[in-house]
Amino acid sequence: MRVLLVEDEDPKRQHLLNFCDEVFTSLVVELAASVRGAIDLLRVQTVDLVLLDMSLPTFDIAAKERGGRPQGAGGIEIIRFLDMMDLSVPIIVVTAYPAIQIDGRQQTLEEVKALLQDEHPRLYRGLVYFNSVYGGWRQELETAMRDLGAS
Repeated sequence: MRVLLVEDEDPKRQHLLNFCDEVFTSLVVELAASVRGAIDLLRVQTVDLVLLDMSLPTFDIAAKERGGRPQGAGGIEIIRFLDMMDLSVPIIVVTAYPAIQIDGRQQTLEEVKALLQDEHPRLYRGLVYFNSVYGGWRQELETAMRDLGAS
């Protein structure tokens, strides 16, 4: 299974990569760190699953660069791109924030789950609240990924 991990924060990305390596034996993980980086990769490469952070910069960040305007819900732009391109790639949102601002409105994670399920039922497969101190996210993410065929 080919997985696209879209995450701009190094520590969280490393936790997720370690998790994938420790739990699954047959994953190939591609990386993107911005909205544009993920969209560019999705235009040219087929993936079976997207693990998606919601708070992303617009562009990849190089040394001495800011990566463009930060987007509190940049992940939603990636989901909308997949919908627009009619790509049926399952998405699991992995966020470290207890609330996310979407379309100018701060929403709880329960509201985000309901919104994504309602607006993107073909793509959305779950939301995992990531907390590096507590390991509960690992079991939740493993279950969601195994349900989609990860091994």
